[in-house]
Amino acid sequence: MLRVWRRLLGLNDRTVLEDVEFDQDDEVVVAHVRPKSRWTRRCGRCGRRCPRHDKGHGRRRWRGLDLGTIKVFLEADAPRVKCRRHGVTVAQVPWARHGARQTRALEDTVAWLATHCSKTAVTALLRITWRTVGSIITRVVAEIDSEVDRFDGLRRIGIDEISYKRGHRYITVVVCHDTGRLVWAGKGRDKATVRRFFDALGEQRSAQITHVSADAADWIAAVVAERCPDAVLCADPFHVVAWATDALDEVRRAAWNEARGAVTQRTAPRAKGMARGLKHARYALWKNPENLTEKQREKLAWVAKTDPRLHRAYLLKEGLRFAFVLKGQAGKDALDRWISWARRCRIPAFVDLQRRIVKHRAAIDAALEHGLSQGLIESCNTKIRVLTRVAYGFKSHEALIALAMLTLGGYRPDLPHQQAAR
Repeated sequence: MLRVWRRLLGLNDRTVLEDVEFDQDDEVVVAHVRPKSRWTRRCGRCGRRCPRHDKGHGRRRWRGLDLGTIKVFLEADAPRVKCRRHGVTVAQVPWARHGARQTRALEDTVAWLATHCSKTAVTALLRITWRTVGSIITRVVAEIDSEVDRFDGLRRIGIDEISYKRGHRYITVVVCHDTGRLVWAGKGRDKATVRRFFDALGEQRSAQITHVSADAADWIAAVVAERCPDAVLCADPFHVVAWATDALDEVRRAAWNEARGAVTQRTAPRAKGMARGLKHARYALWKNPENLTEKQREKLAWVAKTDPRLHRAYLLKEGLRFAFVLKGQAGKDALDRWISWARRCRIPAFVDLQRRIVKHRAAIDAALEHGLSQGLIESCNTKIRVLTRVAYGFKSHEALIALAMLTLGGYRPDLPHQQAAR
């Protein structure tokens, strides 16, 4: 009978099942267990054999996977040991991670569900709180990080930041271009945050980085030049073209305000005629020519006739985008011609833009030559934004980062029955 219960409870060969009882007061199944003698008196943190310190705080219970609609708990003594490295700590048990109140089987199930289901489904199915899910994910990811080397073979990386909370709360993410995996994430958006990544990477592996893509942020470029000076820094083409789009919109707003005779936003009359047409030309000017609708093409032709200066700004934006379409040496030559054109265009927004591009010319040329962009990193950021909504209610940012690493890091845990089948 105990053999059947061992299979039902998912106990491994390091655990001795002493007895099983049904607690009628709480309506739960309680299994009395203990580690085999070979696995007793081990540090809960490092697993080393240690001398016994005391009995701890008596017997403890760990929540296990439910048996149908009945909750299951494993009950055992929780003595403390004295480790040379970690001091006095609770002894290791084979059925649960250190510091957990749930069994490994339950925690692995929670981690798997968290990467596939909504938080409502996870909490309702397993009858646990969402904050408990956050702490479980943090422990699971910490164990994965102790067993796998996420930085192995890291050569080409992308670095970006993403907002995860109101009040300018950011996390910085690092993605491997070769595997598409999220390899590191940390709270913050400054040089100190990027330095923490390179500290974790180590001096030897930092020297092996060959390419780094980023959005031309100075706080990223400065640390990359400091920690891996031989790496090629590539500016993201999307962000560079976005600079031109912002400059174009600045010219459009100036033309709109001039057309309606506005001195300030508050005193401006309602837009009519040409001003209204310029206002509604926004998306026609923003979109790529191949994506324009028939109505937007007509709007663009109207802009060319009524405001040549704004149309020239549009052509400058498209000229810069065309340089990234060409890529390679052809793209560099096109960018040279574009800089010459923008320098003498007599549109202040684009004159300032060409100065900015000249400042970051080395990184932009590297992007044209190597074809590296932030597209993969932006895709990762989009998935993290979804996870941010899912993770709402987590107690700390560590739990959000752990969920992101678990989902996008390439090392999702298997379900208990999949582990038993291996």
